[in-house]
Amino acid sequence: MKKVFVSIFGALLILASMGVRAEMTEPDVLIKNTVQEVLEIVRQDKDIRAGNQKKILELVDAKVLPHFNFTRMTQLAVGKSWRTATPEQKQVLVTEFRNLLVRTYTKAFTVYRDQTVEIKPFKMTAGSTDVTVKTLIIKPGTPSVPVDYDMEKTATDWKVYDLSVEGVSLVTSYRGTFSEQVQQGGIEGLIKTLVEKNQAAATPVRKAESK
Repeated sequence: MKKVFVSIFGALLILASMGVRAEMTEPDVLIKNTVQEVLEIVRQDKDIRAGNQKKILELVDAKVLPHFNFTRMTQLAVGKSWRTATPEQKQVLVTEFRNLLVRTYTKAFTVYRDQTVEIKPFKMTAGSTDVTVKTLIIKPGTPSVPVDYDMEKTATDWKVYDLSVEGVSLVTSYRGTFSEQVQQGGIEGLIKTLVEKNQAAATPVRKAESK
């Protein structure tokens, strides 16, 4: 899972400046046109590379999150138990799952050095509303990491509803864990676990006092 967290860095970079385009663009073209610009921004931003969480969270919140369908991602991750959740529980689940992903993957920005991203050949049939865009994260001296984006067409743009790193689906990775938590404590048990994880991640670690 740790490898997935780090590799997802490339996914965040690719999506980070999609919001500047008003017209709907085909998924692969949108990625191709924005990735180099975003990579250059990160290369030049010492604060982001140094781990400035405030700047990273602001960047992700403004540029990345609008292009994810977190409701569908959460529904897929929760699985069949989603149907038994109340509207209020569903809203909390979406919010907490979103927060979990944001806090987990923003950490990947701090490991950026000299990665590049290659967009694989892409074909989309007329009228397609669900596609997969395949990319490779390339770092000299290490094996390339494939990252695939499952995207759906909405009324206004394309949104990501799942990511796969080296063939491992983000949604599927969480589904097994979520299923166990629901079996143990129901939907409320899953919500409680997500809330606690997010609260723990948001709490600064205190340094031991010097003697």
